[in-house]
Amino acid sequence: RLKIKIKNYTVKIKKRRSTIPSSDINKKPVITMMRGGMMNRSYVVSMVRSFGTMHGTTILCVRKNGRVAMIGDGMVSMGSITVKHNAKKVRRIGDGVLVGFAGSTADAFTLLERLERKLEEHPGQLMRAAVDLAKAWRTDKYLRRLEATLLVADHSLTFEITGNGDVLEPSDGVMGIGSGGPYALAAARALKDI
Repeated sequence: RLKIKIKNYTVKIKKRRSTIPSSDINKKPVITMMRGGMMNRSYVVSMVRSFGTMHGTTILCVRKNGRVAMIGDGMVSMGSITVKHNAKKVRRIGDGVLVGFAGSTADAFTLLERLERKLEEHPGQLMRAAVDLAKAWRTDKYLRRLEATLLVADHSLTFEITGNGDVLEPSDGVMGIGSGGPYALAAARALKDI
């Protein structure tokens, strides 16, 4: 058995075809090949898994003078390729609730649907809905595998909801998520008092 590491991929060359358990596919992209270069089904599954996530996302929420604004970039990338420049990563759900997401798109929409259901169960109680979603996300076997982060705001509250069960509230009314979130957050804090 020969193992070769190329950037984020692991290439395994084996004498016979073999498959990779689905639990390993979720951890890291793996390419399994036979001698002679023929690829088996796990290669296709791995490539879809590795290119199905959103990278380079920036979502920013700023609260000032009793008003809230949430913005997000529109870039969608698959691996190192940018495939779309005008995606809508910030949406309005329920009664005046803004939601921005970073991470895997399909996972984010699954979480958005769950959050909408929680808001229908607890109308006008964003904090309770956010905590219930985080609790379900952390404990549910299906939801635990979802890889996304949500930024949620209404007229008075802002929360970041993560898959670790965290519901974070900013101390200064400014919050950013995604790989570009820290940069946007720093710029927003510097310009907030102007």
